[in-house]
Formats: sequence, C-alpha cells, structure tokens
Amino acid sequence: MDQSLRISQLKGADIATESAALAQLRLTVFREWPYLYGGTLEDEYEYLQSYVGCADSLAILVWYGEECVGVSTMLPLAQAKVAVQAPFKQHGVEIGSVAYFGESIVLKPWRGQGLGVRFFELREAHARHLGLSMCAFCAVVRPADHPARPADYVLNDAFWTRRGYRKRPELETRYDWVDVGSSERSSKSMQFWLREL
Repeated sequence: MDQSLRISQLKGADIATESAALAQLRLTVFREWPYLYGGTLEDEYEYLQSYVGCADSLAILVWYGEECVGVSTMLPLAQAKVAVQAPFKQHGVEIGSVAYFGESIVLKPWRGQGLGVRFFELREAHARHLGLSMCAFCAVVRPADHPARPADYVLNDAFWTRRGYRKRPELETRYDWVDVGSSERSSKSMQFWLREL
C-alpha cells in the first residue's frame, strides 16, 4: 500500500462525522460499471443511517491528504435492512451469526495497491470481535452483453474466491435504483457471497 495513504476506522454514530465523504465517494465510484448508479446525496445520507444508527457498525476510510479515496463498511446482518436479511431467513440461515459487508470502493488511481485485501482483513477482524461466525456481501448481476459493459472489464469473482468467499446462488435479493442515463428506477439482482470465519 502506498505509504502516503492513511486508514481510519469509525464505529456507530461516529460514522456521521464523515457522512459527506462517504456519500460523495459512493456516488462517484458507483456511477461506474457495473452499478451505473445515478443516485443523489439525499439517497446516500438515507442509506448511511443504517450504519450511523448501529453501535456495532464499522466504516473504514482511506485518505490521501484530506481526500477520501476509499471506503468500506460492515454491520451485523441482524441490524441490516429487511431486504438484506430476507434471503437468509428464507433459507434458514441464522442471521444473528452473520456480518454483512457493505461497499468496498476505491477511486481509480488508488486501485491495485492492496486496499481491497485490507478492507476484507479489517472487516473480518471486526466480525470476529463481535463474535460473528460468517461474513456475507452481495454484488449486482448484470448481463454479459450489457451495452454499457466496458470491453476490458474484469469480474471480481476470482479475487473474492481467493479471499475464501463462495457464491451462494440461492441467496439473492433485489435493489432498485436509477441507472445513469435513465430517469426511472429499475430492479437489479444482487447475488450474495459467503465465508465462514
């Protein structure tokens, strides 16, 4: 990792102190493929309330000087939104034992320097500290022939697999948002990946 980068960790209500940085970074990175997210700051502040309102949540921020260049979050699945919990309950997974990992995003100039690995390490350590035995996250599923897919895009599947995560096709939820270039919300499939600690 570049020695000019600094990592800070915030928990629970303290996350609110950097809500603006988190919201802006999410809007910037998630506009890219494959999310194509055309959200607003209001959407972001509403989303972040789940973390601010949870005493056991964690936000990891990466700084280059005063600029936030990377963010990763987690909270216990039992305190996540209903849409996240639903597929686990449907398939008999005990949600009280699961850590839910939110985003793991980095601005383009800082990718490929090990921040993704560090994000997983820190979130898994926090999950162990909370006594949780499983970690989960979800990722959007887009058609391989989607017209907005960059020709050089590489899936993260191999990276996640190396970290010990496995795709669970039966665990799926759906999120709605406005795609970049669209004016209406549409539903997207979100596929879960799991790892036992």
